[in-house]
Amino acid sequence: MTRPALTSESRTRSAGPTAAIPQRTPDGPATAAPLGRADVDADRWPDVAVLPPAGAARTSVARYLVGRALDRLELTAPPAGARPAAAGPRLVLHDPDAFHRRVGRHGLIGFGESYLAGEWDSDDLAGVLTVLAGRVDELVPAPLRRLRRLWVSARPAGDRNTRAGARANIQRHYDLSNDLFATFLDPTLTYSSAIFNAFPARFESLASAQHRKIDRLLNLAGVGQGTRLLEIGTGWGELALRAAARGARVTTLTLSAEQAALARERIAAAGLADRVDVQLRDYRDVEGRHDAVVSVEMIEAVGADYWPAYFTALRRALAPGGRIALQAITMGHQQMLHTAATHTFISKYVFPGGLIPSREAIAEHSAAAGLRTDADDGFGDHYAETLRLWRERFTAHRPDVTDLGFDPVFQRMWEFYLAYSEAGFRSGYLDVRQLLLTEGSPR
Repeated sequence: MTRPALTSESRTRSAGPTAAIPQRTPDGPATAAPLGRADVDADRWPDVAVLPPAGAARTSVARYLVGRALDRLELTAPPAGARPAAAGPRLVLHDPDAFHRRVGRHGLIGFGESYLAGEWDSDDLAGVLTVLAGRVDELVPAPLRRLRRLWVSARPAGDRNTRAGARANIQRHYDLSNDLFATFLDPTLTYSSAIFNAFPARFESLASAQHRKIDRLLNLAGVGQGTRLLEIGTGWGELALRAAARGARVTTLTLSAEQAALARERIAAAGLADRVDVQLRDYRDVEGRHDAVVSVEMIEAVGADYWPAYFTALRRALAPGGRIALQAITMGHQQMLHTAATHTFISKYVFPGGLIPSREAIAEHSAAAGLRTDADDGFGDHYAETLRLWRERFTAHRPDVTDLGFDPVFQRMWEFYLAYSEAGFRSGYLDVRQLLLTEGSPR
């Protein structure tokens, strides 16, 4: 299985000598130079550099089904001489044979890997993916959906979030490089959905929108002077900083060494080190009781097998009368069940071991742990705007990403991930919610 996520030690080796270098256009952001499989580092990206084995029949079926779907959704250019379709995003195939071979063999993973290989592009990547996400259940005829096991694979057992597995999975994403995340995040270094005052959002308003989100969570949890707060999932420390500035005493847990180091630096620089304890610790090993617990977009990294342990840890950490404020990405329950059993592009390349829960799954597992849901508010359109700003910022800073040692395939992968996520929220396939949980039964 491909292990493309870079560590801080390996990222400088990722750009091969023949790699295409992003170019800055005179009047806009940097764009990637054309990429072909010959430009791909085969050691680094073996499943991108080499076409998968696929029989002619599977490839032909993929060509028929995908071509039919793209035409129906008006994502391909009309035939020569035909009346132009309405303006909209377009998917341009540079290597149709390779594209259909990958899709025929590996489904949506192949679709993404074909983009990484430069076999297709789009004038509006997020737009194309939004159209596809909104109609994903219609792309394959109903009788053929029963055969989905022929082109999807199970999640690797090695990606399970055991204590050792969780550390490895977190490191593969969050320990890529603090400098990489700084190229597209706002100065608060907050890597979760913001809450804006107005749309379309501007990057200049992102920091205040992130503070608005954090403050809403802290208010939901009742955090103030003297509150003993536990945060599960430190990020780069912005929530802990704002909680400590309110007078709270904060214990914050992370498995990312790079995040912990920078969070401690930022907390010390703010003069709040005496109020915040950053610990490299698994949530399952939490100690003590706290007046409030906050966890922002952490449950998605836990994995379905460990949701019972996660909610049990939340309740165990709560002092009598305490409050838990969660921010969680969610998807529909049936979609979650399908995704839970499937190795996806995101689980392979971006978040190994992760799974987005449904609202039903959160309700079931939190109730089983003795927790009651007292508030549940969704704002998925705000995440779509947050992701758009990150994606635009990332593409505008391609030369900086290249200087950090991240090769063109990584850059296409990261842009695809941000656009893919944005599409999920724009189409309504995904949502993000803030929830208030309290004790629902005696201990």
